[in-house]
Amino acid sequence: MEEGMQGKLACREAKKWHVKWGVFVQELKKVSYIAAPMVTVTVLQYILQVVSVMMVGHLGQLALSSVAIATSLTNVTGFSLLSGLVGGLETLCGQAYGAKQYHKLGIYTYSAIFSLILTCIPVCVLWCFIEKLLLLIKQDPSISSEAQKYALYLIPALFGAAISKPLVRYLQTQSLILPMLLSSFAVLCCHVPTSWVFVYKLNLGSTGAAIAMCISNWLYVILLFIYINISSSCENTPFAFSVEAFYCMGQFFSLAIPSAVMVCLKWWSLEVLILLSGLLPNPTLETSVLSICLTISTLHFTVPYGFGAAASTRVSNELGAGNPQKARVVVLAVTFLAVTETVTVSITLFCCRHILGRAYSSDKQVVNYIAAMTPLICLSTVADSLQAVISGIARGSGWQHIGAYVNLAAFYFVGVPLAAVLGFTLHLKAKGFWIGIVVGSAVQATLLSLITGFTDWQKQAMQARERVERRLSQVNE
Repeated sequence: MEEGMQGKLACREAKKWHVKWGVFVQELKKVSYIAAPMVTVTVLQYILQVVSVMMVGHLGQLALSSVAIATSLTNVTGFSLLSGLVGGLETLCGQAYGAKQYHKLGIYTYSAIFSLILTCIPVCVLWCFIEKLLLLIKQDPSISSEAQKYALYLIPALFGAAISKPLVRYLQTQSLILPMLLSSFAVLCCHVPTSWVFVYKLNLGSTGAAIAMCISNWLYVILLFIYINISSSCENTPFAFSVEAFYCMGQFFSLAIPSAVMVCLKWWSLEVLILLSGLLPNPTLETSVLSICLTISTLHFTVPYGFGAAASTRVSNELGAGNPQKARVVVLAVTFLAVTETVTVSITLFCCRHILGRAYSSDKQVVNYIAAMTPLICLSTVADSLQAVISGIARGSGWQHIGAYVNLAAFYFVGVPLAAVLGFTLHLKAKGFWIGIVVGSAVQATLLSLITGFTDWQKQAMQARERVERRLSQVNE
C-alpha cells in the first residue's frame, strides 16, 4: 500500500513538473515571437544612422566629424529622451490591453504623441544653440558650424520620431511586431538611395543626409499609420482621436519621466566619458578606442533591448489580465534567453579579441588596444543584457521610478566617479573609464535583479488593475 501511495505521489509530482515545464516552454515561444522581430527592427533603425554617417564619411574629415558630433548630440538631447519618455506608454497600453480595455489604447497613444511633440519644442530650441555649446567646450569652429546646420535640418525627423515611437508601442503592446519589421525594412531600402541622391547627386552634402533622415522617419510614420487604420488586427483597438487623450497626459508623464531618467542616465554617462577622453594624453587614440567600444556595446544592446521589449509586453499584458503567476514565468523565460544570449556573445567576442579591432581600424596600436579592452567589453555585455531585460520588466510593471533611482546611484555615484579616478588619477586612461562603466553596470544589474527577485507579483497584478480602473474613473469624471 505504502509503495502504491508513494508511486502515485511521485506520478503527481512528475505531472506537476511536466505542466510547469510545459508552461515555461510555451512562454519561451511567446517571448521569442516578440523578441526576435523587435531585435531586427532595432537593428534596422540603428542602421539608418550608420548609413547617413557612411555616406557623409566619403565627403571628407570635416563633414564626417561634424555629422558624427551632431548625431551624438541629437541622440543624447533628443532621440534618447523620446525613447525614454515613450516607455510610459508600455505600462499604460500593455496593462490596458491585458485588462481588455481595448478602447483605451488609442487614447493613451494619442496622449503620448501630444506629450512627445510638446517635449520636442524645448529640444529644438536647444538644437539652435548647438554651435555655441560646441564652441564653449573648445570644439573646432568649422565643425561646430556644420554640426549645427545638420542638427537644424534634422528637426523634422525629431517630430517624426515623436509620432512613430508611440505608434510602435501601440503595436508592440498588442504583439503586432511583423508590421514594424516590414515597415522598418522598407524604410531602410528607401533610405539608402535617398541618401545617395541628396548627398551626392544634388550635392547637398551633410545637409542632404539630414534631409534623407527626415524623409525616412516620416515614411515610417506613414507606413505604420496606414497599417493601423486598414488592418483587421487593430479592429478591437480603435485608433481614433478623443479629447480624453489630453486628460491622460498627466498620467503619461508620471510614468514617462522616470522611464526617461532610467533610459537616459546610462546613455549620458557614456557620452560624458567620451568627452572626458579628449582630456587624456594622446586623446585621438583614447577617444577612438572608447568610440569603438561604445559602437560594439551599442550594436550588441539591440539584442537584449528586443528581449526587454518582449518582457515589457508580456509582463504588462499578464498583470493587466490579473495573472501574476504567468508574469513570473515571463520573467524567468526572458531571463533565460538573456543569459543564453550574453554567454554566447561574450565567448564569441573573447575568442575574436585579436581580430575585433581590425573591423574598425587598420592601425596596429588601435587593434591591440581593442584586444586588451575586449574582456571588459564582454563583462559589460553581461550587465547590459540583464539591465535591458529588467528595465523592460520595470516598464511593464510600472515601477520605472525605482529603476531611475537605481541608475542614478549606479552610474553617477559609482560608475562615473570611479571611471574618473581610474582614468586620470591611476592613469589607466580609456581602460579605466570602461572599468568604471562596467562596475556601474554591474551595480545596476545587481540591484535591479534583487528588486525583481523580491517582487510580489500578486501585489503588482492588484496595482495594475487598480491603475487601469483609476484611470478609467478619472477620465469618466
